[in-house]
Amino acid sequence: MPSGDKSKYTGKQVCQAEHIEEGYAARGVPEPGAERHAWRTVNKQTRGGKRSGSGRGKPEDHAPARKGGKLGGYSPASRRVAAHSAFAGKAAATQRKHAESWAE
Repeated sequence: MPSGDKSKYTGKQVCQAEHIEEGYAARGVPEPGAERHAWRTVNKQTRGGKRSGSGRGKPEDHAPARKGGKLGGYSPASRRVAAHSAFAGKAAATQRKHAESWAE
């Protein structure tokens, strides 16, 4: 189990961590890593364990739960036209260099 006392977490946070852990496990993350990542995500969303007292609550940030969909490459269309030609020229030069070395 990840280090730290979990007694300050609410039932909702524990349930969130369990569901997130199941998602990580479904993607093939090993058990200890999945649990650690799940609690990290819960901490980032809810800003840690909840403490009693008036005015102590903070709004939740659900961006970390949606972060995975934003990862990955970016499209060439998002670059400037000048960058397109620069990348194309560099790619062509690399292809020529490789073609010369393969021909030998």
